[in-house]
Amino acid sequence: MNALYRFTFFLLILCLPLASQAQKQKSKAQLEKEKKENLARIKEANRILQQTKKKKEASIGQLNAIKEKITVQKGVISNISREINYIESDVRETEGMVSALQNDLEKLKAEYATMVYAASKTANSYNKLMFLFASDSFNQLVRRMRYLQQYSDARQKQAEQINKAQTVLSGQLAILESKKNQKERLLSKQVAESQNLQRLRQQQDSVITNLTQQETGLKKEVAARQESVKKLERLIADIVREEIERAARAARAAGKATSGSSNKVTLTPEAALISSSFAGNKGRLAWPVERGFISQTFGRHNHPVLKGVVVENHGVDIQTSQGASARAIFEGTVLTVASVPGMNNIVMVQHGEYFTVYAKLKSVNVKPGQTIKMKDPIGTVYTDGSGTTELQFQVWKNQQNLNPATWIAPK
Repeated sequence: MNALYRFTFFLLILCLPLASQAQKQKSKAQLEKEKKENLARIKEANRILQQTKKKKEASIGQLNAIKEKITVQKGVISNISREINYIESDVRETEGMVSALQNDLEKLKAEYATMVYAASKTANSYNKLMFLFASDSFNQLVRRMRYLQQYSDARQKQAEQINKAQTVLSGQLAILESKKNQKERLLSKQVAESQNLQRLRQQQDSVITNLTQQETGLKKEVAARQESVKKLERLIADIVREEIERAARAARAAGKATSGSSNKVTLTPEAALISSSFAGNKGRLAWPVERGFISQTFGRHNHPVLKGVVVENHGVDIQTSQGASARAIFEGTVLTVASVPGMNNIVMVQHGEYFTVYAKLKSVNVKPGQTIKMKDPIGTVYTDGSGTTELQFQVWKNQQNLNPATWIAPK
């Protein structure tokens, strides 16, 4: 394969929409999406952190906001590292293209030089005529005339391919230089973000040190919180049990069989449809606040400051901005509006055999029996004395407590 055909083949390869290139573009688009999401999360965490900093003393809410920033900051650094890896891959590919183009260009020039030298031997009209008139027959004369024309065309085509190769090579060199500069900028940014992470960790250590000095107060807070959790749990259990009994009585009054467990809500066809739809949207349900982050996950955890102290969470705590509204994660009916010491106002919404609980509300703007839709406002989230605005959110299926994080959409 001569240089002309090699160069043409190279151009075709360069222009093909290869599956790997498409996959790479998809991955880069995902990186860009993650970058925007991280920026939004950092912005929100900064807003929440500033609200907790207005108070003189360090608080768990302040510590949670810093931890959220550290988590997001790690994501930012990871995002930059992956972006650098993609650029390094692009650089290697472009360097390969540049090397292949340079080789082909040299061979194209060498072949062109050979053609020019051969043509110089018959450059004047006399030599061309002698070449033609030396033909043994008219057919040979025609073939020689055609050959001279084809040879001339070939030289012209070779010159055009050399120009094209030089143009493509210049473009690839420009791309290569741009990618190398981009990599340098990202490396500098990675160093800066790593320094930011280090400062956040120092800030976290400082807050933990300050909180440790408040050990007596923190232990009282934990004890009060756990007592509030128990009261809320008892209230929810009573309400669910009453709803199970009410639904069973209603079914019997309507002459319907109530076979099955007495620990489950007897569903009407409409309620069964809502229940099925709720279950079918697991992992895609709306967040109970527009913006915020999970400050304490579901289940039993070691206290973030107090050694040997374990806290239990029957839902998730979601820290958000002051004045934020709590909202329904799915369509349903308001079952209960109540108040629990330490948990402030609570709203319980029924979705068939599923129940969602919204606690730590400063105010409530729904009432029992009210039908609500997804993202309808339920109330305003309470802000405590430390400047922490935090919603306690729970999900139940009949009398079974579930992990809410597996039900709402990931952020």
